[in-house]
Amino acid sequence: MNFLKHSLLLLATVLALALPLQAQTNEPSPEELIKLLKGLKYQSGEIDLRGGLAKLTVPKEFNFLNSDDAETVLVKLWGNPPSVEKPLGLLIPAGMTPISSNHWVVTIEYSEDGYVKDDEAAKINYDDMLKQLQKAIGDNNENRKAHGYPAFTLVGWAAPPHYDAGTHKLYWAKDLKFEGEEQDTLNYSIRMLGRRGVLELNAIASINQLDEIQQQVPQILGMVNFNDGNRYADFDPKVDKVAKYGIAALVAGGLVLAAKAGFFKILLVGLIAAKKFIVLGVLALVGLFKRFFKGKGNPPGT
Repeated sequence: MNFLKHSLLLLATVLALALPLQAQTNEPSPEELIKLLKGLKYQSGEIDLRGGLAKLTVPKEFNFLNSDDAETVLVKLWGNPPSVEKPLGLLIPAGMTPISSNHWVVTIEYSEDGYVKDDEAAKINYDDMLKQLQKAIGDNNENRKAHGYPAFTLVGWAAPPHYDAGTHKLYWAKDLKFEGEEQDTLNYSIRMLGRRGVLELNAIASINQLDEIQQQVPQILGMVNFNDGNRYADFDPKVDKVAKYGIAALVAGGLVLAAKAGFFKILLVGLIAAKKFIVLGVLALVGLFKRFFKGKGNPPGT
């Protein structure tokens, strides 16, 4: 059984680890809301990410909010629990605010899990992956509901996965349908492979904004690049570690990354957009993946 199948089978266990979390009831007052919004410092131009790891060039069509301001948006304005690690920042189209009726944002994070080999990229059958993900999610909806979370369906690829071997950038989109929500949620993911890890960009939006985001993806892809010394081509097998997962695991939903981040990333974007709440049994989840990877070395294709 290959690594992807192992990861998909682990999906049921990961979902079962979800613990109930009471929703925050202390929403900001109008005065607090205005204060929070006024405190956001929008930036453009060249932005240094993570102390020289990468450079973000923000054009006039977008604004950038740094790590602290991004946390303010996600936690204080949208009511989500704090993440284990703050995002590096987020992008928002110029002229929008985090409470605009038509807003969408792109969060920026970094997972330093090692060099992700891409030699399997051209061999992945994404139609088969989609079917396996749909089944795994469907099989666990009763368990989600028992823990107080709404059932959801992976409707399909809103945009099929595409990997550019020249730039080592990967992007795809999922169409998610949450029970009780009139509108589907768009989970648009962009991954940029580097020497020691992956830059993760996630668009938080509704499905009716797919066309708008699709049009912006080429520009977003061009905004962010690793600096010299951190690029994919700078990998040194003598000193750098190789990630325990490959391209397939990134697209399948970042099951491995969930152990570090504390969130099940196939759900994170959709839950933020719907202002839902989720927490995982982080210690149990980390233990699960440690047991799974102990002694296995690198999976096939890596």
